[in-house]
Amino acid sequence: MHEMSLIESVIGLVEDEARKDGFAKVKVVRLAVGELSHAMPDALLFCFDAVSRGTIAEGAVLEIVTVSGAGWCMDCAKTVALSERFGACPDCGNHHVQMTAGDDLRLSELEVE
Repeated sequence: MHEMSLIESVIGLVEDEARKDGFAKVKVVRLAVGELSHAMPDALLFCFDAVSRGTIAEGAVLEIVTVSGAGWCMDCAKTVALSERFGACPDCGNHHVQMTAGDDLRLSELEVE
């Protein structure tokens, strides 16, 4: 389950921010998760509860915002929606699409005390 290591990295980022900015408690952690990232939201939520124990994020709420997949079709010369990695362009059907969004996992926001 790679979600465990992803959440461990997120908690590390949160703790780095706490040291840098001097806050004592995290109330909400918001993650932007691409729908093509292969990270399962339910697994991220489960892992967050386990990994955050004993950290500054213990008791915090993990909110996940899904980022839609998108790509640049080199044949149509436009941005198109993608529902799968390496998928065909929904307009022309060709597979010359470079993914531009939806494959990342990003710590987007913290609510702290």
